[in-house]
Amino acid sequence: MKILKVQALRGPNIWSVQRKKLIQMRLDLEEMEQYPTNKIDGFRERIEAMFPTMIEHRCSEGVRGGFFSRIERGTWMGHVIEHIALEIQTLAGMETGFGRTRETKTPGIYNVVFSYTEENVGMFAAESSVNIADALIKGVEYDLEADIKKMREIRERVRLGPSTGSIVEEAVARDIPWIRLGTNSLVQLGYGINQMRFQATITCKTSSIAVDIACNKEQTKKMLDDASIPVASGGICVDEEDLEAVVRKIGYPIVLKPLDGNHGKGASINVKTWEDAVAGLAYAKKYSHRIIVEKFITGFDFRVLIIDNKLVAAAKRVPANVVGNGKNTLQELIDQTNLDPRRGYGHENVLTQIDVDRDTTDLLEKLNYTLDTVPKSGETVYLKSTANLSTGGTSVDVTDMMHPENVFLCERISRVIGLDICGVDIMAENLTQPLKENGGCILEVNAAPGFRMHLAPSEGLPRNVASPVIDMLYPPGKPSRIPIIAVTGTNGKTTTTRLLAHIVKNNGYKVGFTTSDGIYIQNHMLEKGDTTGPVSAEYILKDPTVEFAVLETARGGILRSGLGFSRCDIAVITNIQEDHLGLSDIHTLEDLARVKSTVVKSVKKDGWAILNAEDEQCVKIGQELSCNVAYFSMDEENELIKKLCKEGKIVCVYENGFITVKKGEWKIRIERATHVPLTMGGKAKFMIANVLAATLASYLQGFKTEDISLSLQTFIPSAAQTPGRMNIFDFKKFKVLIDFAHNPSGYLGVEDFLSSVVANKKIGIIAGVGDRRDEDIKECAKIAGRMFDHIIIRQEKHLRGRTEEEIINLILDGIAESGRNVTHEIITKEVEAIKHAINSAEEGTFITALSDVVTNAIEIVQEYLDKENEQDLK
Repeated sequence: MKILKVQALRGPNIWSVQRKKLIQMRLDLEEMEQYPTNKIDGFRERIEAMFPTMIEHRCSEGVRGGFFSRIERGTWMGHVIEHIALEIQTLAGMETGFGRTRETKTPGIYNVVFSYTEENVGMFAAESSVNIADALIKGVEYDLEADIKKMREIRERVRLGPSTGSIVEEAVARDIPWIRLGTNSLVQLGYGINQMRFQATITCKTSSIAVDIACNKEQTKKMLDDASIPVASGGICVDEEDLEAVVRKIGYPIVLKPLDGNHGKGASINVKTWEDAVAGLAYAKKYSHRIIVEKFITGFDFRVLIIDNKLVAAAKRVPANVVGNGKNTLQELIDQTNLDPRRGYGHENVLTQIDVDRDTTDLLEKLNYTLDTVPKSGETVYLKSTANLSTGGTSVDVTDMMHPENVFLCERISRVIGLDICGVDIMAENLTQPLKENGGCILEVNAAPGFRMHLAPSEGLPRNVASPVIDMLYPPGKPSRIPIIAVTGTNGKTTTTRLLAHIVKNNGYKVGFTTSDGIYIQNHMLEKGDTTGPVSAEYILKDPTVEFAVLETARGGILRSGLGFSRCDIAVITNIQEDHLGLSDIHTLEDLARVKSTVVKSVKKDGWAILNAEDEQCVKIGQELSCNVAYFSMDEENELIKKLCKEGKIVCVYENGFITVKKGEWKIRIERATHVPLTMGGKAKFMIANVLAATLASYLQGFKTEDISLSLQTFIPSAAQTPGRMNIFDFKKFKVLIDFAHNPSGYLGVEDFLSSVVANKKIGIIAGVGDRRDEDIKECAKIAGRMFDHIIIRQEKHLRGRTEEEIINLILDGIAESGRNVTHEIITKEVEAIKHAINSAEEGTFITALSDVVTNAIEIVQEYLDKENEQDLK
């Protein structure tokens, strides 16, 4: 078996609009195509022995053990690999369960699809599942635990931390979209202008001054002391001389910790001798040049969490420890404690495994213990000097036990320091009494405090501390999303997108839009190139200035990664015609329609899908949708349009020369088509269809008809505004048209337009695209043969696996099939072909360059036109 390709789908996709995180693996079974599982001796026994938990895989049988029944009867290895990939992720602590396996049109080649929680783990699981299946087939040993360990390590390296993850989960629960910015814990909630950002538990509302204060323990201590808040006495030292002065002042026992430390790193607690103090100083200086030395306060370690100046949780933190039983050694007790299913690697579970480090050995030395010591029954042996969960500590929720005086004190601390999310560390016998009565004090104040101890305490009530964070970032009434209109289809996508963006901009929004020629914000091109995929969509949604997004969405990006947005308000399908067939398992119009339908299936429930009533595939898609559906048509008498009007539905039609919205039998005439520059005086019928789609989408978005009308009149097609879309250049004696038409449907649109053009001679410059089907290349050439008197064939680009000669021969065959005696010549380079056509053009000639690289063509023609204008000025 051989993996041909593995890709991650990160948004709504052809397999599932709801399940946005899928791995798609293209797998060649090779000789295993001839060996389903029932033809492999002992396969069921071996897979059942390796994965006994697969008994829970119900599969298509719908019953417990259904997957094993399928193996018994015989199923193909792609299906088995799908289930293995899901199971090993679950065994590694990432439970997931959606999968699909489908054979492609090529025998033995399968698409194996399965869900993931962490993308990098999912990619690893794809490769691992194939290796495991291969071992099961051959009956050889396989180190499954090594793979599971590796997946856990990958997850810990790339996953969001528990605090960040909890905020994201709360946002998702409230239908707030999110984007991870980079590979760390920096996250964007919401889209465009409505976005908010946070990293760990520092938000975009967090004061940088407050963070600086909290990170400077000396400054924090002084500010709290000045505000009459109890703090431990002590000082700062950098060497033994300073240390001696502080000890002389406050006496033993003391605590030493790095001034800039976190998570308890470098801390030494309850130090009672000069030798231990010197050792603690050296240990702390590994983490910070300046060391804080404080009086050791007896009592318990508490962490109080304040969000938006309101106390939300409090926990008693207990350092990692074991309780003796008089039988086992300390090492054995640690090992037994680590078997607790709540403990895991890093942050994977609610508790962390206990590791033996310098802090552990130092504490044991003070007790004259080693790891081989057998503590007596009931004896608690502490293994860490701090109570951090990251070092194996536990937590007990005490939120409801806090005295009101302490609640007031902690909320006041958050305001004194200025933190929106604030962790206050307290040492006291309890929090049920005011600190001023029980002698407790504030140890430190933390910016970016961890949430894990509150989300899943070892004892007591878990607290949803992420909820008040979202309440703070998105108070009632504040939106998190921006309007999104997505446009897809075979032809007309870019023009429709640009026209919609123009209408949106004229309605006062700062609009961001993506097209096949670039990314734009308020008509400023920020990125050049084909930007119709999910990365470009995300680019717009991440921009904090964008108030409205219009996103051209092509098939390639959908197949490659899914959509770049979770859902949209309105989606448009202009048409579904034969193009790109034979690529990426898309062989028929039905296949292509399935890809395009992903866009309209992502429309929100009360949103709108805008579909072409004259397109058979669009009509079929419309019958499957759960959102609102509205149609447009060039024919007011279209049967579907007539039916919808009788039902009182909204449609948009071209009638009596007008762009018209119909609500039932009522007509709202938006504008006369001849007044819309994009339609070339009403001659470009395919452009009128694009205008209908954009008008209907705008109307349903809620824009006023007069504003839509004005926008239609002011959208001027040009090389700058609509590059490669019916760009006409007027020379003194001839005209040049440049258009992006590259498939039969596009060629037919140009043919229809040229039928209304009066010219002494019509010259066409055409080329083929190597990855299109033979019949598509020939059909385009056949149409060219009908509409041109002379054809220049050029073919230096986009060979895509074919030879130049092969494509040219297909073009010549197509021209011959047109039935007209059309002259032709071959000039392979586009630049030379266009120059030749212009230089040899006679008066009254109309040159049409159907170019797939519009920028080059436009630049050449514009250069000639500029020279002609300069000569006129002279």
